[in-house]
Amino acid sequence: MTPTDHPRLAVRSPADLIAAVPYLLGFHPTESVVVVALRGRRVVFAARGDLPEPGADPRPAAWHLAQVVARQSTESATVIGFGAAARVTGAVEAVGAALDEAGLLVLDALRVTDGRWWSYLCADPGCCPPDGTPYDPKASEVSATAVFAGQVALPDRAALTAQVSPLDGPIRVAMRRATIRARRRLAELTEDAAETALVGGRSVRSAGVAALRGAFRRQRRGERLGDDEVAWLTVLLTHLPVRDHAWERTDGRDTDISLWTDVLRRAEPELIAAPGSLLAFAAWRAGYGALAAVALERVLTAHPDYSLALLLDDVLRRGLPPSELDGWPAVASREVVRRRRSRRGAR
Repeated sequence: MTPTDHPRLAVRSPADLIAAVPYLLGFHPTESVVVVALRGRRVVFAARGDLPEPGADPRPAAWHLAQVVARQSTESATVIGFGAAARVTGAVEAVGAALDEAGLLVLDALRVTDGRWWSYLCADPGCCPPDGTPYDPKASEVSATAVFAGQVALPDRAALTAQVSPLDGPIRVAMRRATIRARRRLAELTEDAAETALVGGRSVRSAGVAALRGAFRRQRRGERLGDDEVAWLTVLLTHLPVRDHAWERTDGRDTDISLWTDVLRRAEPELIAAPGSLLAFAAWRAGYGALAAVALERVLTAHPDYSLALLLDDVLRRGLPPSELDGWPAVASREVVRRRRSRRGAR
């Protein structure tokens, strides 16, 4: 699910819209049903779901997809199914009915198969021939505009998943050694400050703040962190005050996405939860819902109970716009303090 806050693409025909979809999602969809939603004449949101398995009821997934789109305060939408007619038709019809029930105007319902498109709502053979209308996305002005604006459409979702996969080979060996050194460093830090638990916690948070400040500064300069810097950061991020400090300073900037992607891919498997969740948050804030989704998939596969990942996964599944969490987690912290003070006053 992706808000489309990127350079505007001029869509004048079904072929243009089909050509735009990969740039709205970030990858070329296959075996998918996609809803492109509009507010007025502007495309503001795109959501994708897998086609249901043969014989499965498409209505539950269609209802969920329609609810996600409806939450974006959109007015109309076009449904596009990518795949063979036997699997696409039922899914597109179910999504169209769910959108109509949610109060959205369905502008068109299309099927895309093997370089041709068909409309389920057009019966005029003059503009919608029975054997489909051929289209070439590479020849579309939409594709050229998107590429010129720096937008990227990966070949498929697997290519997107590969962008958050762990780095192996010599890099993995070096990171394993660096992480051992980082754990020893953290143990020494906590031992030196072990007079009280409070002092120990402050020492770790201070070290985390310094490490994060240095990491963000290096990233803004276009410099890559060294192995020991990444390892030290991943170890410190296991402490919630450090993780939350990183969350407060993470937004949808390209540098944030680059930093947390690099840290996630180089982190040891047991330490990916925090950087993966921070990447998902940054990607979601920037409107890259698909990147956020694959980052969360990796985190939750390894750490199914990690609270921040579960929160963000729920946010993505419900289709909440990034503005819903403006100021988080600082807003949440202030709200907790306010409630505690209210309870004290009541007592």
